[in-house]
Amino acid sequence: MKITTILGSPKKKGNTAKVLGWFEDELTHLGHEVDRINIVDREVNGCLGCGTCQKKADEPGCVQKDDAVSIFENMISADSVVYASPLYCWGFSSQLKALIDRHFCLITGYGSPEYRSLLQGKRTALLVTCAGPIEDNADLIQGVFDRLNNYGSCNVVGKYVVPFCTTPDAMSDEALKTAKKMAKDIAEG
Repeated sequence: MKITTILGSPKKKGNTAKVLGWFEDELTHLGHEVDRINIVDREVNGCLGCGTCQKKADEPGCVQKDDAVSIFENMISADSVVYASPLYCWGFSSQLKALIDRHFCLITGYGSPEYRSLLQGKRTALLVTCAGPIEDNADLIQGVFDRLNNYGSCNVVGKYVVPFCTTPDAMSDEALKTAKKMAKDIAEG
């Protein structure tokens, strides 16, 4: 199975990268192909809201000449996509949020009989790291993730939150267990 992971953290060696690395290592050990996209290494502009993309149902028809379309092509060719983000103001990091906003170019005809999603049926998962608790903190990001996947007709395998993160070298055994459970859930689908 091919799994695309998208590290949405501005820190390539932060908490989210550490847990995502454990997840990726476990999947590789199980014989799966993992392709990580570090969003900070890519140029992804915000959506222009021009609607030009809605004229192309068979490809991401965005007019912008940045890295978003190549990221989307990678996602389309994968069996599963994992979005990984530290919690910023109860939501996604701004780097990942720009890519999420650009998902508009992957769906055409929303709410009509002509509806088409280039991610339809894709298996997805969410990994979130946060400094505080899950309750009343990481609940909104999970709701947004559900709505994003409903919009794209994707199948959410799971949402995994690692609370009380301080530094990557102080990760708890629970964080490692979460990464392993996540890998098992994706692999078994």
